[in-house]
Amino acid sequence: MSQKFQATVHQRDDVTFVKLAGVIDEDNELSDLVDKIGKGTCVIDLGEVERINSCGVRDWVNWLGKIESAGAEVVLVECSPAIVAQINLVNNFTGKGVVKSFYVPYFCPECDEEKVLLCETADMGPPPHEPPTCRCDECDLVMDFDDMPDSYFAFLANQKKIADAGKVDQVISEFNPGDGEKSKIRSRVGSTSLSGASLSSSLPSVPSLPSISRSSAGLGTGAGSRPGSAFTGTGSRPGFGTSPGSNPGTLPGSPPDARAAAVAPRSGAVVYVLVGVLVLAIVVLGVLLFAK
Repeated sequence: MSQKFQATVHQRDDVTFVKLAGVIDEDNELSDLVDKIGKGTCVIDLGEVERINSCGVRDWVNWLGKIESAGAEVVLVECSPAIVAQINLVNNFTGKGVVKSFYVPYFCPECDEEKVLLCETADMGPPPHEPPTCRCDECDLVMDFDDMPDSYFAFLANQKKIADAGKVDQVISEFNPGDGEKSKIRSRVGSTSLSGASLSSSLPSVPSLPSISRSSAGLGTGAGSRPGSAFTGTGSRPGFGTSPGSNPGTLPGSPPDARAAAVAPRSGAVVYVLVGVLVLAIVVLGVLLFAK
């Protein structure tokens, strides 16, 4: 028997109990089970089936047809969400059989937990079908249904009643007693925790704001700052590091004339440039006049 596909068969009077688990794909060994199933009721437990692909669906439909031709009356119990998806997708996935119970998937956005709740088909009532309320085992909040109700419960419209439900329940309790719980916790594979440590590692780092320093002379400069500027640090721009209500370019607690002192050298340079331009213009004008 393949490690990714497991099957066990038990017989009790005219009832055969088959439990399938793992993955049903091209490597399944369903054909080996045909001779082990005779006439009468055949209860197939699908609660541990994790996945089934197209090759597995093909082999499943053929296998189901063979055991039904041999006189088996199929009852599917504890259908996993993967099986429910195929029941809704493939028209003859259940053959002539009926679904007695199935798992409903839920998700808790607070705890990042998944959970499946076992539901009896007979308890779902008439359409429209709604998922039963399910609470998280961690935070006790109501969990979100992890699918679309209309599509997930679509197969219930074509379900038939089980002829001898009492006998089926007796066989299930004997060969698959469980622990009395109707729910199972499923871990979210590959999901990340929402703890503070993981969040801090995933968020991009934010560069610190330029610092403001004061030298003994009053104002200091740093790498990338302009002479007379109160801001230090590479690429700093005026306005960062000021307190609310203060003027950009002034230090908190500095005297009112600090800004004037900071811009004084720059103002003097501008005056010299203007005077030079004016003198040059006068010289050019004089040359033009005397040239005539």
